[in-house]
Amino acid sequence: MTRQRPSHELPEVLIKVVSPGSGNLPAVRLHLETMARGKHRGLEDDQGDPILGKTAVDRLIEDWDLDLEALLGRRIYLDPRRAKPPKLVHKIIFSMPRGTPPDKLLLAVRDFVRGEFSHHRYALGLHTDEPHPHVHVILKVVSEQQERLTIRKATLRGWRDEFARLLCSHGVPAKATRRATRNRGQLIRGPVPSLNAQSHQ
Repeated sequence: MTRQRPSHELPEVLIKVVSPGSGNLPAVRLHLETMARGKHRGLEDDQGDPILGKTAVDRLIEDWDLDLEALLGRRIYLDPRRAKPPKLVHKIIFSMPRGTPPDKLLLAVRDFVRGEFSHHRYALGLHTDEPHPHVHVILKVVSEQQERLTIRKATLRGWRDEFARLLCSHGVPAKATRRATRNRGQLIRGPVPSLNAQSHQ
């Protein structure tokens, strides 16, 4: 009989939103091209098809109408009330600690994006070039119904919970602890393993 691990021993999920370069088409293009480079990297679209090379990235950008979105953004940017052009994409990283099976992490992220972003265009890539496996997701901000996705703190909390659930469904132990709980663990010093173990991030 397999012993169930106590909650304080479970690995913590991490979802990070990267903002720089999200409203600039050349930067988005470069990011997509960079994601697919190297022995330990890959990139696939929302149909599961691989995106290989600069030509494929150009086709993806055209298919997503990002050039049109960028043009509209520049027009909005001329409005002095706006500090910067609107985002074209959300750049999101799904990460787990060293030792997490990369293939199962990728399966969980695929399930996540299919459920959460069913009305958006996206591309994703698994990277194993660092000790902790992680998946980059490039998500078009404007949905197929022309609605913009705004990511708030409550949004991230819900995503973390769902991501942890999907990892567990693929046999990967995981948990999503609220930031306040993690911070309390980081402030404590001394032999209190049940709290200190939550602060590995």
